[in-house]
Amino acid sequence: MNGAVLVAIAACIGSFLQGWDNATIAGAIVYIKEDLDLQTTVEGLVVAMSLIGATAITTCSGAISDWLGRRPMLIISSVLYFISGLIMAWSPNVYILCIARLLDGFAIGLAVTLVPVYISETAPSDIRGMLNTLPQFTGSGGMFLSYCMVFGMSLMPSPSWRLMLGILSIPSLLYFALTIFYLPETPRWLVSKGKMLEAKRVLQRLRGREDVSGEMALLVEGLGIGGETSIEEYIIGPADELADDHEPTAEKDKIKLYGPEAGLSWIAKPVTGQSSLALVSRQGTMVNQSMPLMDPLVTLFGSVHEKNPETGSMLFPNFGSMFSTAESHVKHEHWDEESLQREDNKPGKGYAPPPSHGSILSMRRHSSLMQGTGEAVGATGIGGGWQLAWKWSEREGEDGKKEGEFKRVYLHQEGVPGSRRGSLVSLPGGDVPAEGEYVQASALVSQPALYSKELLDQHAVGPAMVHPSETAKKGPIWDALLDPGVKRALIVGIGIQILQQFSGIGGILYYTPQILEEAGVEVLLVNLGISSTSASFLISAFTTFLMLPCIAVGMRLVDVSGRRTLLLTTIPVLIGSLIVLIIVQLVDLGTVADAVISTVCVVIYFCCFVMAYGPIPNILCSEIFPTRVRGLCIAICALVYWIGDIIVTYTLPVMLTSVGLKGIFIVFAVMCAISWVFVFLKVPETKGMPLEVITEFFAVGARQAAAAKSE
Repeated sequence: MNGAVLVAIAACIGSFLQGWDNATIAGAIVYIKEDLDLQTTVEGLVVAMSLIGATAITTCSGAISDWLGRRPMLIISSVLYFISGLIMAWSPNVYILCIARLLDGFAIGLAVTLVPVYISETAPSDIRGMLNTLPQFTGSGGMFLSYCMVFGMSLMPSPSWRLMLGILSIPSLLYFALTIFYLPETPRWLVSKGKMLEAKRVLQRLRGREDVSGEMALLVEGLGIGGETSIEEYIIGPADELADDHEPTAEKDKIKLYGPEAGLSWIAKPVTGQSSLALVSRQGTMVNQSMPLMDPLVTLFGSVHEKNPETGSMLFPNFGSMFSTAESHVKHEHWDEESLQREDNKPGKGYAPPPSHGSILSMRRHSSLMQGTGEAVGATGIGGGWQLAWKWSEREGEDGKKEGEFKRVYLHQEGVPGSRRGSLVSLPGGDVPAEGEYVQASALVSQPALYSKELLDQHAVGPAMVHPSETAKKGPIWDALLDPGVKRALIVGIGIQILQQFSGIGGILYYTPQILEEAGVEVLLVNLGISSTSASFLISAFTTFLMLPCIAVGMRLVDVSGRRTLLLTTIPVLIGSLIVLIIVQLVDLGTVADAVISTVCVVIYFCCFVMAYGPIPNILCSEIFPTRVRGLCIAICALVYWIGDIIVTYTLPVMLTSVGLKGIFIVFAVMCAISWVFVFLKVPETKGMPLEVITEFFAVGARQAAAAKSE
């Protein structure tokens, strides 16, 4: 995993530069206002120009990143950081400064939008949350170093705001070098464009191993959007336990699974009433019944985590194709985009799938294991206790001809393996093998992403597949935004982004020095012999320094406790700290007491925010959308984020003079309370789940919600 971690750290330099810029403008604006004699509205405009730039670039960054790739957009971001820093260092007047801030906003917008996408598409599912918290950590680290610089320069006789802003160009050079020479393109984007060989090489580098066939197959399946998904239940046990089953029709009710080693296989028997996931799917839970406003998605995701085993399923301990022992005649080159014109890829012959798919065809042609009336499934471990499988079944149609059905299956083990003695163990819904081990599993069953009924109608041999690059030719799918699962994900993403901004973090970050100065922090540092402005910079640096260990705690918990739990736990602390700040404004406790309590509450607010509510909205937005429209959907969420940031940042100076700190804190506290309710009712838990499984759950949940409304 070292490859994925190092790549994530390198990508996070874009977030470091954003944090650096946020803190620098917060300090430099004090001197800009004096030097250029700015009015309050113009002062707000100088600060907000970067937000305007970020908003403008966000409107097109998603679609462009889906077209050009994630890496080129990060390169452009680094170049814009560098150019904007040079112009800010030269700015002779406020107009040039605003132009430079606009370019800086372009760079920030690209980094904020695409760094979480980049990390999510390169990180393993079990540490994806931790790595996607790195942007928050590096951003806060950039703020801390910037505040230290601003504090040091504030002690000079005549601090130079141009120098403060221009230093941004130096670290941006490092960012540029890393994006050019070190960062690879994400394997998911490469797969979406049919560049299978390059995607495999990148994935091998990121995972540090040669065998990545299982994850490659998962990435291919992630190309699908929508489709009918059913939730099924299986009891899975060793195949040899059913060798003495003399019922001639017994095999028809079973799905045969072949293991990663020669001679190793299992039987999956469909059952009902065993799986908590399927139970929730059919009936809901008491929480839903007592909370009619709660989204079924929340309960559906929760049912997985309630019984998620600490370790992976015992069924498939190894990665790679389940049919790796079979002699495969499918070459990897068949899957690269340059081979589309090869003779053996003609429709009607059945296009050769990727290694995991190809092994299914290989088994059909070269092995007797596929004979009989049972169904064959090839499976690979994909992380988080999930397994990827395919099943191909044949039956005779009404006209006597054989009809085939090819399905993708996401399997999830529930509970722990069991062991019983006897001939057969009877459970409600069917019999399971008695000797040896068996497991209970839920399954999301749907059509494979590359399955083509058109090719099947041409009498293809085996599962008829299309090439991944054929799907890429369609470009951004605007119609996909109307898919029920995508719409449901957009509601979650847009809602949590706008509520995060209205909770006040953007405005407080930009204007921390003024807020602390108005709270009287100079009283705490009067014996140091420094001005109130320098004192506010010093406390800001100290506050951002305290954020770092809090973010580190969040990084540890986000993949353990989960995203939803962290939000529901920390948002009440934000509300409490804001209420105390309101009380301080209403009750005169003395100058020193007011300053101490205000500073402590601001620190608590910051630390709790960066632990959860800061990084988690971006983490969620990078997880819940399908691969082919991920950039487009995240750009929509980011656009809402920046619009909210502009509203808060531009109006905060006006609010400071009109309603004061008390009124501002009341508004922020109310929005935090609304945020908690929204998270409780609408935001599901996604920790440890493969991205492709998450989007499948959104599709299932959206259809369940629609069915519930129609009843």
